[in-house]
Amino acid sequence: MISHGQGGIMALFLSTTINKIDKKGRVSVPAPFRSTLQAQEFSGVVLFRSLNHSILEGCSYDRMLQLSQHYDSLSFERGEQNDYQSLIFAEAQLLSFDAEGRISIPQNLLDHAGIVDQIAFVGRGTTFELWNPDKFQAHHETLRQKLQQHRQGVGND
Repeated sequence: MISHGQGGIMALFLSTTINKIDKKGRVSVPAPFRSTLQAQEFSGVVLFRSLNHSILEGCSYDRMLQLSQHYDSLSFERGEQNDYQSLIFAEAQLLSFDAEGRISIPQNLLDHAGIVDQIAFVGRGTTFELWNPDKFQAHHETLRQKLQQHRQGVGND
C-alpha cells in the first residue's frame, strides 16, 4: 500500500471496504488504509467535503502537505484553482486514530455524505473517498455501465 515516489514514501489507497459506524461517529479505518496512514508523518486522516458528490474525500497529512507546496509554487492566480485550495484547506479536518484504530468523524461531515450506520472506504490511488454504501453501489454501477458503453462505442456521454 506504500510506493516510493519522487518525494519519498507516497500513500496508495486501493479497494473498497464497508465498515460499521457507531452512534458517536467512530469507525474503524480498514487495516490496509490504516497501515498506510500510520507510516506517514501524521498518524491519522485528513477529511473534507467533496465538491463533486455528497461524499467525503480523504487523504494523508503528507498528501495535504504536497498539495500545499504545489499551490505555493504557483503564481498568485485568482480563479477556480485558488478558490478550490481555499475551500479544501479551510474545511479539512485532521482526525487522529484512537487506540483501536478508529477515527471519530464530525456529525456535519457525516450529514454531508448521508452516512448513518455504515461507511464505504473507497480507494482512489493517493486519496480515498467515504460514501454511504448504497449511494456508492449505485454510483459505481452507473459508472461501470457508462464506461462499458463508451468502450463499445454505444454511448457518447
